[in-house]
Amino acid sequence: IQAVSSGIAVINKGKVSLDRINEILHSDEKIVEKENAQSLHQFNNAIVFDNVGFKYQQEPVLKNISWEVKKGSAVAIVGESGSGKSTLMDLLSRFYDVSEGRILMDGHDIRDLKIHDLRDLTGIVSQESILFNVSVTENIAFGDDQPNMEKVLHAAKVANAHSFISELENGYDTVIGERGNKLSGGQKQRLNIARAVYKDPAVLILDEATSALDTESEKLVQDALETLMQGRTSFVIAHRLSTIKNADEIVVLSKGEIVEKGNHEELLSAKSYYYKFCSLQGLI
Repeated sequence: IQAVSSGIAVINKGKVSLDRINEILHSDEKIVEKENAQSLHQFNNAIVFDNVGFKYQQEPVLKNISWEVKKGSAVAIVGESGSGKSTLMDLLSRFYDVSEGRILMDGHDIRDLKIHDLRDLTGIVSQESILFNVSVTENIAFGDDQPNMEKVLHAAKVANAHSFISELENGYDTVIGERGNKLSGGQKQRLNIARAVYKDPAVLILDEATSALDTESEKLVQDALETLMQGRTSFVIAHRLSTIKNADEIVVLSKGEIVEKGNHEELLSAKSYYYKFCSLQGLI
């Protein structure tokens, strides 16, 4: 009788969990690919934000965003929390669709492109490391059914990860635990970067990629990111302004709008929003 009553409690817990999972699995897709979507396998010229606006519900999160980013540019997006930095990058990857205006990649509205093609051109390194309870090799080559070991080694070396991987119990065959819990924060982030190197995306989005790290780990990760950014179009979201001083262009967002654009020296000389952020961080 005791076992039966315990079993009923466990079954009811499981039923609640199942209801929550089904709610997600059966939810409507917000992003739908057009019936005759175009293929795009290369990015050659520019990404254009054409009067982009976005709102989750009633209140606009982004307004009147007009901005052109040439291929090969390293651009930084700064602003206070809640100014719309991450949302702007989510629109570029089509995790959401714009409410107003359009985003063009090589002249194509991204809503007209195949979603797989668009995301295949884009690599994201976020603040939170997304790792799986499989081997180091499988994490780096995630999405590749037949990992190329030569590419895996190259990616790990570019990401400053090869040395610590070599010291693991089974090297590249080491299973790293759920969410990579057998690794430190800096090691996890370097594996994330190695995955981006392996994918070799045309467009790279770095969303607060070093903000959760200690000083020593941040230096290693920052060196790896700078190597990764060479020769490719990069969008860098950063609170630590010391990491984006060398960007080709810095865009300052405030309350969902672009309030300043320019390089580090130009924005400092303007003595406005960016100057204020730099002074608060002791960079002036």
